[in-house]
Amino acid sequence: MFTTGKNIILSRTDNIGDVLLTLPMAAVLKNNLEDCRIGFLGKSYTRPLIEACGHVDEFIDIENFLSQDHALICGKSTDSIIHVFPVKAIARHARNIGIPERIGTTNRIYHWLNCNRLVRLGRKNSLLHEAQLNLKLLAPLGIQDDYSLEEIGKLFGLKRFVELPDEFKSLPDRSRYNLILHPKSQGSAREWGIDHFIQLILSLDPKQYNLFVSGTEKERESLGPLIQAGKGRITDLTGRMNLAQFISFINLCDGLVAASTGPLHISAALGKDAFGIYPPIRPMHPGRWAPLGPGARVFVIEKNCNNCSDKQMPCACMQAVPPDWIRQSIEEAAEKKMQIDPI
Repeated sequence: MFTTGKNIILSRTDNIGDVLLTLPMAAVLKNNLEDCRIGFLGKSYTRPLIEACGHVDEFIDIENFLSQDHALICGKSTDSIIHVFPVKAIARHARNIGIPERIGTTNRIYHWLNCNRLVRLGRKNSLLHEAQLNLKLLAPLGIQDDYSLEEIGKLFGLKRFVELPDEFKSLPDRSRYNLILHPKSQGSAREWGIDHFIQLILSLDPKQYNLFVSGTEKERESLGPLIQAGKGRITDLTGRMNLAQFISFINLCDGLVAASTGPLHISAALGKDAFGIYPPIRPMHPGRWAPLGPGARVFVIEKNCNNCSDKQMPCACMQAVPPDWIRQSIEEAAEKKMQIDPI
């Protein structure tokens, strides 16, 4: 143990996958700093995910943080804030309200003005995974251990689940392999394509696989061809659950197929099978953003591609990943499940 009684804010106000890969920092802090309390500063959108983590003591909404002249964690003054995702307004406000220890990277000029503990950390060309890079920001607190991806995969601490309504709770079928297909990414990742998901659906025997399609209400229209093609084979969940419910539902299923999206990372963090499809280009490749957990699997073609530097859609490198790769891996996972948990 390095110190006692520290109250620490982890600031990460971006998307679900980014936030999830930050949660192991809370576990490492709890394991190393006796009696520390962790507040997680984020957007209201990611609140259900943050509150599902047993290592976080309190969620702090970004709007509330920026509007107040103090920062409390469980009623106690904050000792430190770690700017995992740099935001100028947050860095400035943390200094203005007098948080004693303010940790950020050297890569932002405003951190030089507003932080008093700087960490030299380059992410774009690093060989480390995003979760490993996050942990480097704990060095000013005396925590400098290197963690393997296998170790980090055990540190997410997702264990607070909301109770699901019976209409959702009854959907998984223990006699089959329950698989969620999440084709869209809300623009946060390169996508595999609706046609590929349709091919995958049609290749899986409905007697053995209980398939669900998930997505937001806004994505429903673009998922129409898939839902129509899979009629009689899939259950359409698009727009039917909030994030807290979706986390609980993923926990009831066996696996999930997606590109590099938040639901993929949640599935892996819950110890479920997570079949992730990725482009080979940095920094989007699985070396940086792979899902972490015992059931995580990634699919990426081996190619040095110079055409992926822009955000063209569809992505040729993603399209080149054949549905048969995913099907074979799903079948292996399903067979393993039946060996461990026979009907």
